[in-house]
Order: sequence, then C-alpha cells, then structure tokens
Amino acid sequence: MVITTMGEWELLDITAHKEVIAVAEGSSIDELVFHIRVRRRATTYVVNLLIPSCFLITVDLFSFLLPPQSVDRSSFKMTLILGYTVFMLIMNDLLPATGNTMPLINVFFSLCLALMVASLLETILITNMLHSSASFSVVPRWIQVLVLQVLGCLVCLPLKTKEKRNAEIHMRHSTVAAESRSGEAYPEERGPVVEDRTLEELKSLGMNVKAIRLQVEQKQRGGAESSEDWIQVGFIIDRLLFGLYILFISVSFITIIIIWVNSYTSGSCIMLSCSRPDPPALLEALRPVFNLSSIRPVMNISTPTPVHIDFIFLGILGVDEKAQVLSTYILRSLDWKNEFVSWDPEECGSSWITVPRNLLWVPDVVINEFMEKNSAPFVPYTYLFHDGLVLDKQPVRVVSSCSLDIYTFPFDIQNCSLSFNSYLHRKAALELFQTRSTEEIFSMSKEAMATIGEWELIGMTSTKYILPAGDTEIYEELRFFISVRRRAITYVVNLLIPSCFLITVDLFSFLLPPKTVDRSLFKMTLILGYTVFMLIMNDLLPITGNTIPLINVFLSLCLALMVASLLETILITNLLHGSAHYSPVPGWVRLFVIQMLGRLVRLPPKPKDEDTIIQNPAAQEMKVGALVSEEVQAPVQKGSLMEAKALQELRSLGQDLQVIRLQVEQYLNESQGSEEWSQVGFIIDRLLFCLYVLFISISFITIIIIWVNSYNAS
Repeated sequence: MVITTMGEWELLDITAHKEVIAVAEGSSIDELVFHIRVRRRATTYVVNLLIPSCFLITVDLFSFLLPPQSVDRSSFKMTLILGYTVFMLIMNDLLPATGNTMPLINVFFSLCLALMVASLLETILITNMLHSSASFSVVPRWIQVLVLQVLGCLVCLPLKTKEKRNAEIHMRHSTVAAESRSGEAYPEERGPVVEDRTLEELKSLGMNVKAIRLQVEQKQRGGAESSEDWIQVGFIIDRLLFGLYILFISVSFITIIIIWVNSYTSGSCIMLSCSRPDPPALLEALRPVFNLSSIRPVMNISTPTPVHIDFIFLGILGVDEKAQVLSTYILRSLDWKNEFVSWDPEECGSSWITVPRNLLWVPDVVINEFMEKNSAPFVPYTYLFHDGLVLDKQPVRVVSSCSLDIYTFPFDIQNCSLSFNSYLHRKAALELFQTRSTEEIFSMSKEAMATIGEWELIGMTSTKYILPAGDTEIYEELRFFISVRRRAITYVVNLLIPSCFLITVDLFSFLLPPKTVDRSLFKMTLILGYTVFMLIMNDLLPITGNTIPLINVFLSLCLALMVASLLETILITNLLHGSAHYSPVPGWVRLFVIQMLGRLVRLPPKPKDEDTIIQNPAAQEMKVGALVSEEVQAPVQKGSLMEAKALQELRSLGQDLQVIRLQVEQYLNESQGSEEWSQVGFIIDRLLFCLYVLFISISFITIIIIWVNSYNAS
C-alpha cells in the first residue's frame, strides 16, 4: 500500500484500455485511458449533516403534540425553521456545488424545509380556526364530506354527532326558560300596594340577573355548531399532516440506509484520462529548414500564408461578473503550409514527424479578448507533414473579457466573443480561414466538454471581418460568438425556494388573530431569519456596478413587504387594544378607508345597532335613588315601616344589579369609536394581504416566464 493519506476519498480500483485516434489521412496516435474508481467516506456528512437534520425534523414532528389551544405553537415552529435555515446555510460548504444534477441529499433537505414550512402554515391555519371560527360562516358541504367525514375517519377523528350538541343547547335553554317562568309566579299574601311594588322589584332584579347571565354565557360560547365544525376541520388537517410527517421520515431513513449500504458494494466512478504522442526519426534531414524559422515560410514574399484556425471547448470554468470576464479551456489548432518543406514518404519511411515548436515559424495568431496569461500546460511539439503542412495544437486557458448582462440572473444567457487575428501580419501576408464549420465546432465541443459546472454551452456563430490597420492596409479577424447559459437549479433551490417559503409563511401569518396571538413577535422572528438568510447567501449573488439583477429587486421587495407587514401588525395591534382611548374616527378616514377601501377588500362597514342604548350608570343610580327617597318619605301611605324597609333594600339591591349589568354591557360591547378604529385596522390588514397575494403571484409568474424563455433561447 503506497497511499498514506486517510482523507475524504478511498481508492477502489483502477482499469485501463488503449484507443487509436486518427489525426490525419493515414496517420493515427495511441491514447491510453485509465479509469479510476474512488468512493467518498460518508461518516463526516452523516454526523454533521444527516443526523442534525433528522434531530430537527423529529423535534418538528413532536411539536404536533403541543396543544394549540393553550401553547403558541406557531412561534415554536418559526424558531425551529429559523434554526434549521441557519444550520443549512452554515453547513452549505459541505454540500457539492454543481449545476447539472441535484444531489439526493439536497432534495432531502429541501423536502425537510418544505415540510417544516407546511407544518407552520397548518399551525397558523388551525390557530386561526381556534380563535376566530366564531365569526366564520357555516362549513361548506364539500368540506364536511371530504374533511369531516372521509379524512376524519381516515385519521381516526370521527365527527361528533349532532344529537349531543342539540341536547346540551336544549338543556341550557330549558333551564333559562324554567327560571324565567318561576320568576313570574309570586304568591300574593301581602297588601296590594306593597306586594305589587315588591313583585315589581323582584321581577326587575330577576331580569337584570338573567341578562347578565345570558351575556356571559354568550361570550363564553362564541360561535356554536359552525365554530366546533371548523375547529374539527383544523384538528383533522393537523392529524393528517402528522401522519404525512411520519411517512416521510420513515421513507427517508430507509432510503438513506439503503444508499449507504449500497455504496459499500457498488461505489461511485470518477474517470481520469491522459495521452502523449510518439516522435518519428527524420530530424536530421530537416536541419536546413530549421535555420529558416525566423522568416515566413514562402518562396515569394508577396504570397500570403493561409492559416486555418480550429478549436474545441473542453470546459467552461466560470464567469466573474465583477471583473466581467469569461474563463474557458479550449484546445486550439492552427495549420499552415511551410513551402520550405517537402520529402518523399516512401524514401524517408514516414509521412510526418514531430519537431520542437521553436524550430519552426509559427504565426502570431492571438485572441484579442485575452485578459490574463495562458496558464495551461505548454505543448513543445508540432506536427510536420511531408507536403509542408504544419499542425500546431495547444491547450489554452482563455480568460477573456466579456460584456455580461446579469439582469435576469440566475436565468441569464451570456454572449461573449473570441476574436482571432494576427498582431503584425496584414491580409497581404496572412489570411485566416476556418478548418471546420461553426456547427461542427459546436457539436464536437458539446461532446468533448469535460466539465459539468454552472455554465452550459448553447450556441456558437462566427463572422470574418476585414478591418483597417491604420497604415492604408487591412487585416483579417475571425470572430466567434459564444452563447453560454447559467444552470439555475442551484440558485433556485438555495435562493428562490427558501425565499418563497419565507414570504409564504409571512403571507399566512395574516391568518393569526391579532387579538389573541402576538403576531408582531412572530413576524419579527421571521424578518430576523430572512435577514440572516440573505447575509449568509450573499455570496451566491452576482457583484456588479452596472445593473441590479432582477432577483436582487425581488429579494429586496420581499424584505420590504415583510417590514411593511410588521409595521401594519404593530398598527393594528395598537388599534385593537388602545382605540378605546382614541378620539372618534375623522370623517375623511371613515369615508376613504371604511366606506371605499372596506368595500374594495370585502369588509363593508357594520350597520349601527340603534336598539342598544347604554345609559350612564351614574344617572341610573341617581334616578333609582330619587325614586327610593320618594318612597321612603311617605312610608305611612305605603304600608308599615318594616315593609317599607324591605322594599327599600330590594330597590337598593336592584339598583346595584342594574349598575353591574350596564357595566357588563359596556365591557362586552365596545364603543362605536373603538369599533370603527378596529374596523380601520382590519381593512388595512386585508388590503396588505391582497397586495401580498398580488406580489407573490406576479413574482412567481415572472420567474417561470424568464426561466422558460432562457431554455427556449437555446
């Protein structure tokens, strides 16, 4: 064993085979290809990626056991999603970066995040049903059949029978009615005047007590049967998502174990190929030709030298948006005629020979867009054929300038150019031609492309230009136009999908009832998570000072909408809890917001209840007290002194109960100004919700259209 390193990769086996490649008519070269199979040691990724992810998804699974009636489950799940997002962003360096295929582990992580977001949205929905279903309409028939009956039986949550509900409601109503009837039957044993007044006071006392009881019971009951049905729908959806969670975790664990076990039986494959030519033995006969390498190889100086240019793309290494350069790796081929060379193949025993490159004249053909020195390995030999044809092949790492337009990032298509021309020789001395057509070059480049990275070659054209040289002469330039397209899967999975998840969570947070749930804390946690996500993923965004990519505008608008929804939540919370101390709603606000915007968002103004008149308890107390004093001043005419005192006590008790009743009514029924301010808050909330839905719809449609157009452009 020679290998002494115990790194990430483990050598499995090595195989080899020999290939014969034709390079010219009657000529060929040998190529020896080695196939090396290596396997990744997965322990680091299992410990640092899979196990923590499984822990977090299991915690989210067990969070379904938290009772949504008494625990703020949404804040718990939002904090868990924030932690999982930060964990994935920090561990992003461990994941492979490729633009061709999506690794299965990335799909697993994306599904985990999707399930967490789905469970959070479901928690928001069930919280809304638990706290606001009293104001909902009756459950539609199709939901009753599909959810309450079919899915309810499927998840072992059958629908409660209506007989039990009706029995409970009937029992409550019958009890109240019986007490009302019993309060009307008073025996007549005393004098007519005192008994009538005593009976009156007892009836008034009973009515006040009954009114207080009915108001309290109505407040406690909320919405009746429809509210219970909506709550049952929420619990069924909760149980169904819990079952899907268990199914996903089970399938994921089994798949991970199977793939891990199979990796030790089959292994993955990485191929490495290498080749070298063999030189022939005709060097001595060409010594005189080598002495003429300083001049252009023509017998007549006025004869131009035709140079044929050909190249093949071996890889697209990357694009630097900030420096505006395209990095590619090509195999460039130049061939021209050396008129000083000619021999008989039969006499010399060979039709070609390889000679050192510095022994022959080589045309000064360069790429105009070159920005850096060629760092590819230098090939010191050229092919020289018996008829004077010289074939020069060189690998070139081209770092070329390119005007990059990243407005549609990550669905952008870049058009760059490679311009071949001579620095010194004019058209009269050197002419440029293409060895193969552009279509053949494109086809061979697609087949020979060794890298499957972020960029994909989608098109190639060429044009020959005749340009003035500045000294009354002209020169030729052969320009190739290269079209490359960015593979957007990495950016869609790591940028767009998480952003859409977070903005969807913020959209569904509008369903949280602001009266009972601290929606502002939830939104603040969401904004914090989104900000951390943007800071960590900032390296994926292009850096340029020319134009702002559309995706940057999208992400900025997402953050702006989140902040606007947080500010609106703070405003509506203030209106709901502090509007009792506000002055009445101004007329222009009532007209513009309540009347116009309210009807626009389907929240019309509530009709005023003119039958309900709440009197001032102090005035009532003064009124009743005056009547009592009147009755006390003439006790002799109304009966005996003891009966008058009893009547006075009854009236005093009735007065106290009436004051309590009026105060309860004032507490349960908000004032008209407070209701109008609350209505203003709800209208603003619904309006921002509609703007949210409009923005998300337009954004999704725009992203899909740009993505589809980027593929149709090829």
